[in-house]
Amino acid sequence: MNQNKEQASLYNIVKMKIMEKIKSGKYQVGDKLPTEMELCEEYSVSRTTIRIALQQLALEGRIYRVQGKGTFVSKPKIQQSLSTTEKGFASQLIEQGYKPKTDIIELKVIPADSTLASHLQVNENDPVTQLARIRYANDEPLFYAVSYIPWHFAPGLVNDEESCKGSLFQLLQDKYNVKIHKTVEVLEPILASKQISEYLSVSEDTPVFHLETLTYDENLKPIEFSESVFRGDRSTFTIERIYTV
Repeated sequence: MNQNKEQASLYNIVKMKIMEKIKSGKYQVGDKLPTEMELCEEYSVSRTTIRIALQQLALEGRIYRVQGKGTFVSKPKIQQSLSTTEKGFASQLIEQGYKPKTDIIELKVIPADSTLASHLQVNENDPVTQLARIRYANDEPLFYAVSYIPWHFAPGLVNDEESCKGSLFQLLQDKYNVKIHKTVEVLEPILASKQISEYLSVSEDTPVFHLETLTYDENLKPIEFSESVFRGDRSTFTIERIYTV
């Protein structure tokens, strides 16, 4: 038991030291890391400890391995805010030097099932607009999102495919006079399903983030329920809290 704890402590120390070098710029994007043996000598630990540390960094998307060539530093993760912000997806990416792009996977009206009826406070079989999108940063898929909006809030949305490539909230506000008041979001780590792995160009069972969001209007009526899946190796989230005393 003590030996296992000691090994866990050692690989965490090694992992953090490598991360410090990445953050400081000593190891830059695309740089090849020292070999496992060189790292063993540098940190005076076993090869097993080095391998676990590297596996953890690879799972977190900090490094990647190329068979027969070595281990390299990954591109920095794309930051997105879950706090109150007027900046949409495109604006946040542009600020970080990325070119945003959106593909519409599906846009149609469906009958609400029991789950959607509960989330959106509508009756079962009421019409709901379903919008599924893949959003990109520099032609690299970043996340898959599917939104459900009660049809009566935006009855012509199915004919707005081109506009749906931009900010959905802005479209709802500008064209359908829907006033966004607040969102309630739940974020959790999951493993990529086969379908998600195909959408996001990652391996099946790769760690990803699942974000479930309920959006309310100024009357506290739910106007959108959405589920988004973000690549774990390319995404990081910022949450700001304001406290009153």
